[in-house]
Amino acid sequence: MTSTASVVESPLAKVRGEIARACAQAGRDPATVTLVAIAKTFGAAAIEPVIAQGQRVFGENRVQEAKAKWPPLRERYGGLELHLVGPLQSNKAKEAVAMFEAIHSLDRPSLAEALAKEIAKQGRKPALFIELNTGAEPQKSGVLPEQADGFVAACRNRYALEIAGLMCLPPAGEAPAPHFALTAKIARRNGLAFLSMGMSADFPIAIQFGATHVRVGTAIFGERRQVRF
Repeated sequence: MTSTASVVESPLAKVRGEIARACAQAGRDPATVTLVAIAKTFGAAAIEPVIAQGQRVFGENRVQEAKAKWPPLRERYGGLELHLVGPLQSNKAKEAVAMFEAIHSLDRPSLAEALAKEIAKQGRKPALFIELNTGAEPQKSGVLPEQADGFVAACRNRYALEIAGLMCLPPAGEAPAPHFALTAKIARRNGLAFLSMGMSADFPIAIQFGATHVRVGTAIFGERRQVRF
């Protein structure tokens, strides 16, 4: 008879277990946390086993890569939800609105305008997350914390966009907790329900600070590979 100890737990199962433990510590229902499996650079051979384990929400960094690999997967599997978590060029807004159920990288007025135009034209409403640059890092996109309230208001009032929440990516080498706390504070005062925070190295901490969406790639798929699509 096979012992329980000999059963190898999959990376996805381990991540789900960590989410459940972090939620228990925070007094939260695990159902309030959406796991976004970041599949960038990975092809169908790596993604399909994860789908087979019941994962249905996936994230991509680039529109072009998503266009190349997800249509066949969506034909084979039902109920897949795709999130764009990487930077979005305004001239890709049309494709992004058509393809993604959520966009986590709204960060400037020109993109807000482009998304508003395509949402009205296509009749699709992806969930929109405003990306914050909580560390004020010059090499990163994102709205500065002190400008966040004004940008949320502009998205709502000027562009008639429904904003779902905020996204942040703390600076490498810094403790993530203060960045998560700041993002949660800005979301609360703007009446935003969703927080896209936490990646493979820090998602349990993000859950403690109220993350509703955690973006986990390496812990599920392994180290990134350079793949052409």
